[in-house]
Amino acid sequence: MSEKLTTEEFKKKVFDYETNKEWKFEGELPCIIDFYADWCGPCKMVSPVLDTISQEYAGKLNVYKINTDEEQALSAAFGIQSIPSLLFVPKSGDPRMSMGALPKAQILKAMKDVMAVE
Repeated sequence: MSEKLTTEEFKKKVFDYETNKEWKFEGELPCIIDFYADWCGPCKMVSPVLDTISQEYAGKLNVYKINTDEEQALSAAFGIQSIPSLLFVPKSGDPRMSMGALPKAQILKAMKDVMAVE
């Protein structure tokens, strides 16, 4: 199941953007971060796909959700302008942002290409 994060939890589990200027991943496993809002139709289509991926790849990656309405400063720090936006975060290297409601096949391809998770 996807885990909803607050800004404080995000800074501990993913990246403390207030302390570090350069990207420094804090997590143990690669992760997908879903920037969403409750009122967003396409977000509601992506959510069950991400929940399924979270279960199928348990122990290989984490799936986190950020509510852009509740965590506006965090969303602004990542320049979120359209939702859903998915941030694919590898264990090492730079994360990659993808915008729009991606089908499962495209999410799996990004997991493989960006995060080396298969």
